[in-house]
Amino acid sequence: MPVETVKMKARGFICVNSHPEGCRRNVERQIDVVRGAGKRAGFKNVLVVGASTGYGLASRIAAAWGFGAKTLGVFFERPPEGGKPATAGFYNSVAFHDAARRGGLYAASINGDAFSDGVKKQAVEIIRRGMGTVDLVIYSLASPRRTHPKTGVVYNSALKPIGAPFTAHTIDLNAEKVVEVTIPPASDDEIAGTVAVMGGEDWRMWIHTLLDEKLLAPGARTVAYSYIGPSVTWPVYRDGTIGRAKQDLEAAAAAMREGLGQNAAWVAVNKAVVTQASAAIPVVPLYMSLLPRVMKAKGLEEGCIEQMARLFFEHIAPDRTPTLDDARRIRMDDREMRDDVQKEVLRDFPSITTENLLTSTDFPNFKREFQGLFGFNVDGVDYTQPVETDLALVNP
Repeated sequence: MPVETVKMKARGFICVNSHPEGCRRNVERQIDVVRGAGKRAGFKNVLVVGASTGYGLASRIAAAWGFGAKTLGVFFERPPEGGKPATAGFYNSVAFHDAARRGGLYAASINGDAFSDGVKKQAVEIIRRGMGTVDLVIYSLASPRRTHPKTGVVYNSALKPIGAPFTAHTIDLNAEKVVEVTIPPASDDEIAGTVAVMGGEDWRMWIHTLLDEKLLAPGARTVAYSYIGPSVTWPVYRDGTIGRAKQDLEAAAAAMREGLGQNAAWVAVNKAVVTQASAAIPVVPLYMSLLPRVMKAKGLEEGCIEQMARLFFEHIAPDRTPTLDDARRIRMDDREMRDDVQKEVLRDFPSITTENLLTSTDFPNFKREFQGLFGFNVDGVDYTQPVETDLALVNP
C-alpha cells in the first residue's frame, strides 16, 4: 500500500487532490460535536443519499452518533487508483466506517450512481440483509448531471437566471479578486435539465422503491435539503434554474405527504456554508466571506454538523414535530436570515473591492475552510508526514 507525503495541488483556488488524514480529522471533529450533545432514542435505520460530504455526511454522523442508528450511505466518489489519492468524499466515508466500527455501529456504503436503478437495487439488498426497514431517508444529492434510469436521457444542470441576464459582484476564486460577472438567461432546455437533475423526481423514486419493497418502517420520515439565501443571490438562485428545481423538490415533498402522512416528508432549507457546490455559485463566495463574521459576532454561527444536530434533535426526531414555515418547510436558515444579520451583511456587500477583500471580510477563513473540505489546512495534521492513501471501504 502506498505511503506518501501528500501536498495540496490546486488550480488557482480549487484543490484537485485530497489528504486522507485531514479528511479523517474533519470527520472525527464532527463526531465529537454530536457525541458531546448526548445520545437519544429514536432512529434505528437511516438511509442517506448523498452521504460523503457537507450536509449529507453531517446527517449520517448525526444519525449514527446521535441516535446509535445503523446507516447506509450512497455517494459517487473516486477511489484511490494508480497511486492517485481518492476524492475527499471517499476518504470521509472511509473515516466514517472506521469510526463506526470502533464504536460498534453498523455502517454500509454504496459508491455508485444514485440516480440508477442498479444502485437502488443494491440499497434494497443491503437494507433487507443488514437493517430490516428504514425509518429515516435523507436526500442530499448534488450532481451536475443525471442519466434518467427509465429513458436513458442525459440531463445537465445549469446555474443561470431565468428571463434576463444577471450581473453582480463576486470573487474570482482563482485570481482572488472581486469582479463583476454577467450570466446569460437559461434556455427552456436548461431549465428543464436543471429540474430533472436537481428536482424531486429521483427523491420520489427512492421512496417509491422502498415502499414497493416494503422497506419503509411505519411512521418513517424523509427530508431533502434546499437553500433560499439572501436577496442578492435570488436572480441566479431562488428565481433562477436552481430555484425552479427546488420548487419541484417542494412539490415532491407535498406529494409524498399525501401518500405517507403529513408528518412524513419535508424540505429543510439550510444555512449557507462553505461547500464545493456553494463556491461555484456567483455572488455566494463574496456573501460567505461576510456572513460568518457577522454571525460569529452574534453567537449564531453554525457549520454543517452543528446545524444537522439541531435539525435531527429539535425537528425531525420521531418524538418531535418540526416547526414549519407557511410553505411547510423546515427553516434551518432561521439564524442566517434574521433581519439584523442580513442588514449587516448586505450593508457591507456593495463596498467590498479587491483592495479591501482581505481586511474587510472573512475571505481568508473562507479559503481555509474550502481547503479543509479536501483535508488540507486542517488543525493538528502534519503535512510533512507520509500517509496511507490506498484506503478501502469495507462493508459489513
